[in-house]
Amino acid sequence: MSFQIERGLFKFDFTDHHAVLGIPIGANKNEVRKRYLKIARNLHPDSSKAKDETEKQQANQLLSKLVNPAYEQLSKDDREYLVMLERLGKRLAADDNKVPIASEAAKKLFQAGVGLENSYKSSVNNLASKQYDSLDEVLDAIAALSELNMVYLMLNGRVELNAPKVKVPRGGAGNNKVDKDKVTPNAPPSAPPVDPHLRRAQAYIAKENFAAAVLELREGLKQKPDHSKYHSLLGYSYLKQKQAAMAKVHINKALQLNPKDETALKCKKFIESRSTKTGGSKSGTPKSPQNKSVNQSGGSGLFGKMFGGKKK
Repeated sequence: MSFQIERGLFKFDFTDHHAVLGIPIGANKNEVRKRYLKIARNLHPDSSKAKDETEKQQANQLLSKLVNPAYEQLSKDDREYLVMLERLGKRLAADDNKVPIASEAAKKLFQAGVGLENSYKSSVNNLASKQYDSLDEVLDAIAALSELNMVYLMLNGRVELNAPKVKVPRGGAGNNKVDKDKVTPNAPPSAPPVDPHLRRAQAYIAKENFAAAVLELREGLKQKPDHSKYHSLLGYSYLKQKQAAMAKVHINKALQLNPKDETALKCKKFIESRSTKTGGSKSGTPKSPQNKSVNQSGGSGLFGKMFGGKKK
C-alpha cells in the first residue's frame, strides 16, 4: 500500500504527524496519547472491524507505517521537530499567495480572521472524527487535515506550542490612568490584517489579552518601526491597561505616520475628552465623585460613544 501524500505540509517534504493522528498543532502529550489509543484500537488486527484479511492487512500497515511513527514523534520532546514546524510556518506566511489550497475546510479556515484558533481546532476535530472510518479514504482525510495545518501555520507565521498565557496586569505604569471600563471591548480594526504579528495581536485584543497583544505589536515594530497600525493598536492596548503615558506616545506616532488612522484618532479624542472632564489633570483622575460616576457609566464618555460603549 502506497502512503504518498501530495497535499498540505506533505507537499513541502514534511511528514505531518499531527495530520496522521488527527490532532491540532499544539496538542499536549495527554491528547496525543488519547488519540493514538483510539486509532490503534480501530486498526490493530486483534481489535479492528476489518471485513476480511485484505482489510486487516491494510489497517495493520496504516498502524505500523503511519500511526505508530507519528505517535513516537509527538509523544516525545523533540525540539528539532518543533523548530522545523516553526520555520515552515514562516516560509508559508511569506508565500501565502502562492500556496495552493484545495479543500473547502482549509479555504474556510483561511478566512477565519480573529476566530482562527477556534475555527482551526473545530475543523480538525470534525475531520478527525471520521478519519479512519473508511480505510480507502484515510489518505485523503490525512491530506485534508494537513491542509488545515498548513493554513494554520501560514496565518500564524510561527508555532507557539504550549506557551504560557500572559496575564493582563491590573494596574498601569506611573500615575497616568484611564478607566478600563470606558475603553471599548470591541477590537479594532474589523478587517483581519495580513501581517502575522497584526493578526495575532488582533486575536489577543479580541480576547481582551492586551498584555499579549502589546508583546506581539512590539515584536512587529522591530521589523516595521514606521507602521502606523502597529502604533495605533499599541496605543489602544496601553489604554486598556490604564497606561495613558505609553498610549499617548504610540497614538501620536501613529497619527504622525498616518493622520487618518481611525483607531488612533478615536483614542486621541477619548484621551482629550478625559483631560477636559478632569480639568486638564495630567493623571486623568476625576476631580469629583460626580465626574467619576459619569465616566464609569459605560455610555457617557466619548470613547464609549465612538466605539459603542461597554456591553451590559
